[in-house]
Amino acid sequence: MKSHEIASRWLSYFEKNGHTVVPSASLISSDPSLLFTVAGMVPFIPYLTARETAPYSRATSVQKCIRTGDIEEVGKTARHGTFFQMCGNFSFGDYFKADAIRMAWELLTSDLADGGFGLPAEKLWITVYHEDDEALEIWRDVVGVPAGRIQKMGKKDNYWSTGQPGPAGPCSEIFYDRGPAYGADGGPEADDDRYVEIWNLVFMQYQRGEGTGKDDFEILGELPKKNIDTGLGLERLAMILQGVENMYETDQVRPVLDRAAALSGKTYTSSESPQDPHHTDDVRLRVVADHIRSSLMLITDGVTPSNEGRGYVLRRLIRRAVRAMRLLGVEKACLPDLLPASRDAMKGVYPEVDTDFERISRIAYAEEKAFLRTIASGTARLEEAVRESLSEQRPLSGQDAFTLHDTYGFPIDLTLEMAEEAGLAVDAEGFRSLMLEQRHRAQADARGKKAGHADLSVFTELLGRGQTVFTGYDELTTEATIVAVLDHGQSVPSALQGSEIELVLDQTPFYAEAGGQAADIGFITGNGFVVEVLDVQRPVKGLSVHRAVVREGEVFQGAVVTAAVDRRRRHAGEQAHSGTHIVHAALHEILGPEALQRGSFNKAGYLRFDFSWGEGISAGARSEIEEVSNIAIRDNYEVETKIMSLADAKALGATALFGEAYGETVRVVEMNAEFSRELCGGTHVPSTSLIGSLTLLGEQSVGSGNRRIEALVGLDAFRHLAAERALVTELSEMLKVPSAQLPDRLSATLTKLKAAEKELERLRREQLALAAGSLVDTAVDVDGVRLIAHDAGEIGSADELRTLVLDLRGRLGSEPAVVAATGVAQNRPLVLVATNEAARTAGVKAGALVRTAAKILGGGGGGKDDVAQGGGSDATRIPDALSAIRSAVAER
Repeated sequence: MKSHEIASRWLSYFEKNGHTVVPSASLISSDPSLLFTVAGMVPFIPYLTARETAPYSRATSVQKCIRTGDIEEVGKTARHGTFFQMCGNFSFGDYFKADAIRMAWELLTSDLADGGFGLPAEKLWITVYHEDDEALEIWRDVVGVPAGRIQKMGKKDNYWSTGQPGPAGPCSEIFYDRGPAYGADGGPEADDDRYVEIWNLVFMQYQRGEGTGKDDFEILGELPKKNIDTGLGLERLAMILQGVENMYETDQVRPVLDRAAALSGKTYTSSESPQDPHHTDDVRLRVVADHIRSSLMLITDGVTPSNEGRGYVLRRLIRRAVRAMRLLGVEKACLPDLLPASRDAMKGVYPEVDTDFERISRIAYAEEKAFLRTIASGTARLEEAVRESLSEQRPLSGQDAFTLHDTYGFPIDLTLEMAEEAGLAVDAEGFRSLMLEQRHRAQADARGKKAGHADLSVFTELLGRGQTVFTGYDELTTEATIVAVLDHGQSVPSALQGSEIELVLDQTPFYAEAGGQAADIGFITGNGFVVEVLDVQRPVKGLSVHRAVVREGEVFQGAVVTAAVDRRRRHAGEQAHSGTHIVHAALHEILGPEALQRGSFNKAGYLRFDFSWGEGISAGARSEIEEVSNIAIRDNYEVETKIMSLADAKALGATALFGEAYGETVRVVEMNAEFSRELCGGTHVPSTSLIGSLTLLGEQSVGSGNRRIEALVGLDAFRHLAAERALVTELSEMLKVPSAQLPDRLSATLTKLKAAEKELERLRREQLALAAGSLVDTAVDVDGVRLIAHDAGEIGSADELRTLVLDLRGRLGSEPAVVAATGVAQNRPLVLVATNEAARTAGVKAGALVRTAAKILGGGGGGKDDVAQGGGSDATRIPDALSAIRSAVAER
């Protein structure tokens, strides 16, 4: 059963059982405490933790997930992968243990013809929390699982919580027995290689208290509303249903593994034993397969390589994959071969990886190219450090290894390998110590940025004292009282100069990031202290938390303060937010109402707007959208806000963001009434003319059926246009024509260039034809076959090679003859082979010869027996490729 069918059966089963099918959220988590969506339940956290009311009582999803915490274990076992898909079913105060257990068993064991997965019941084992007699009795007495296949486990294994005070509850896990060939008898508690966990049922019914670790916290009591959160690993079930050894051999991953094996000339053996001589190469092949897929999916969801956050994770995945290929013996760029294989394996479930592949591949290939340069520069620095260490008769220092890693991006395992080749040890302990120091610094920084569900108890307690009143619609300076000062999530009485803190006020003019609008910045001042506000978040609904730095004095709880928003920054942000509404209205006017909003982001001077649309927007349509937007700005529409019921807003035709949950009372923002009317909680300019101007930067795909428009407003738009005007002026001066004549002059210049290129191509063809006469004399006899093997050097195109080899073949007569020619076009080596009928009768085939040569050139090719063509990526191997053709003719 293919992976896409597993997902389809899952959703179909739970939809038939009253669940709302919720599409997979992005890998980029909306939870500020998480870099990625790390579990299927992440999009549902607000509902499971009662921060928000769920819009449905039952839900099901197949969620894309990324985890890299155990990245070093990838490839070593059947269980570790960075990208995975989690099938989940959820109940928010609806059904509980009995139904969750019943449905899980029914779906797993029902026949394929009935929509189930058809697993043999006798292969399934169950674990329950040792104090959860209710779950045990349901499994044993209602479902009918023999008591001998139900095992009790402790808190560490079978009790779920967030790791902080909040919702918690016992788990029940379902394991599949792979058989005695995989380990000892005795169930999951005896061997987790033989017994593979496939489904975890979490019964969220208790409130936990303080504590550390997985099993040393107190249970405070039952939750008022009990929830169900389950997760089945799609890849693990696919492994079982497809009869393969591990997740890397399933249908969505194996094609990349096979391509990596082919490129490296290695044979994959499925080894999981470190004692097996093939194990090291097998692990590397699995690392490549996993990391390439993860990189593909991350870039698809908008992540780009960088040195921090999500971008750093992506960079590390790509570089680890390239590094693994290097250790397998492939030193050339390999992503152009591997990434398309992953795309083809994943596009059946995620069509956006195919439709957006041009952008995805451009980002990935550029990162690989940069890393190959990194390896080159890092190698020079390493060789220098090795020489110094050898001359001083000491190991390579931990500081040298750390500098190579931190400054050059040079992997430590590459440092260890190259140092060993030079007969030099490395102070690995010193390196690890420096890495640990860096990690501690990063963790300390990250703690200051967290405001998510990691520990909401302090915020929940503060909310109990009263919500933060937002005054920023009407004023930018507000007198307020400090309700709490927080240091690393803990309430403290005061904080001194230089402290990074969070402040909660009873009322605030600062807008907390929400609805795509960036947070305000500014200052909070009081008697003897100044605090700079850097960010504002809303970790729980109704509570604004100001992330800030104490610039002067000592700030203390209970102080009366003046909270002042940066006016210029707020105005620029309001220009962008109102501009977003105008762009949305313009899209509806030009494209139609089906151009539905899918998301937006706006900050000072900049906006981006995502909307549903199946194809690229033409230049003409973009121009119309820009014109309609600027007319709306020129016409100075009044921007009005109204508070009304959700029903009344819908009756008026107010536009709502798809997938957003709204309360019964909503805020409606109107511009000239019918032109734009949207549900919105953000801040705006009083009238559209205050936006100034709006300039579209571009439009692009952001996934299947979705597009993104980016624009600048106000002074940023002016600066952009001024820069373009300067460019036009420079071109006019360079070409010595007025700006209005630039298109004609450029067109004429390009026409001349094309004509010159055609003339050059004609001259090259003539030169090749003249050379053909002398090349006939270079033919050598290879066991009765006349062979010409010629490198033509730089050529214009493959057509030139084809003309040459066909001409030479004709000149060689009717005796067995082969012509092989190579050349380099646009930095890419090409090979073309032609045989005559007598040579083919003698067993020489053009296609086979091309495949032999192209493999050496780092590529592929093929064709018919008489004429075939191929190419590669390594022009330096051309002599080897021609030599291989000579050998192949001799060995026919």
